[in-house]
Amino acid sequence: MIYLDNAASTQIHEDVLDAMLPYLKDQYGNPSSIHRYGRLANKAVEKARKQIALLINADPSEIFLTSGGTESNNMALWGIAAKKPSSKIITSSIEHDAILEPCKKLAKNGFDIIYIPVDNRGIVNLDELKNSLSDDVCIVSIMFGNNEMGTIEPIAQIAQMCNGQKIPFHTDAVQAVGKISIDVKQLGIDLLSISSHKINGPKGVGALYIRNGIDVDPLILGGGQEHGLRSGTENVANIVGFGKACELAKLHLSENISHMKKLRDNLVAKIIQEIPYVTLNGDIENRLPNNAHFTFLGVAGEDLIIKLDEYGIAASTGSACSVHTQKASHVLQSMGFSHEQITGSLRLSLGVFNNQKQIDETVSILKKVTTELRSVSPFKEKYSF
Repeated sequence: MIYLDNAASTQIHEDVLDAMLPYLKDQYGNPSSIHRYGRLANKAVEKARKQIALLINADPSEIFLTSGGTESNNMALWGIAAKKPSSKIITSSIEHDAILEPCKKLAKNGFDIIYIPVDNRGIVNLDELKNSLSDDVCIVSIMFGNNEMGTIEPIAQIAQMCNGQKIPFHTDAVQAVGKISIDVKQLGIDLLSISSHKINGPKGVGALYIRNGIDVDPLILGGGQEHGLRSGTENVANIVGFGKACELAKLHLSENISHMKKLRDNLVAKIIQEIPYVTLNGDIENRLPNNAHFTFLGVAGEDLIIKLDEYGIAASTGSACSVHTQKASHVLQSMGFSHEQITGSLRLSLGVFNNQKQIDETVSILKKVTTELRSVSPFKEKYSF
């Protein structure tokens, strides 16, 4: 099996699993308990908080543990919006549904949602963003790196604009953390969402970075964990695993970036050279090192995925988090893609465990599968397949 859907989820690292096991077997105390078991559990949680903070150059006190990226995004939006009812929220047209769906609900609650358009590479229009900023904007939320076609947004410039007008700036960095170097202090980010299972950690745990001084209302009320911002008994084993994954990501960041980028560039070059009528989507330079997103003209992306799966290759067309809705990609629509271009899209996302042999085999199988599907394509005559 060749797994090329690392933007959807990643293989848990062996060291991460080893770090988790004691907290699934022997160290089962509640971190809020004052006895030895509780103290050991609390110590483990706080160690993980430090490991997470170090990955993005934050203070541990600025890391709030959640169930994942979706909860982190919701906490940022709802937590800030609650402080300024019926105000404006600025986001982009290509955000993940974990931003877009809360925004739809907030719109029903009296908020004015401003969607900033993007160009054909997926880069937000900075002029429109700048012109949309005003005193009645409560938060700006623009993703760091896109989950479908991998484009990295000009986060430093956006943060500078928001900082200048004292508007809280949030970024969904679920796809970017652990794939590129991120320094929240240097960038001027106020809130940032992270997910463990995108960086070889366990599922069901994530974090929201909230810069000291940013006031956020709690989303979940109860026993007052996470300094009252996120009540509920901590998932200690998964938090420990998340912390270890962050430690490993930071330790091997440079070599992981180099490894994934080399494989990705080879994959892109081979596909473009060896398979006709294929284009690479997104920004060529400013993109996540593990992302390759293509349009295969004359082929349906879902058919490609099914055929690749038959050959033991896992791929996708876009976000796995909303795949069951079977809707056309709003990301590609926002970039101005035609229906044909959208239906022919394929995302191949690499991870730290992929290798060159897998890339070569994938291209070979893709050539075979594409030829097979194009032989019965309704666009056969249009492109002279």
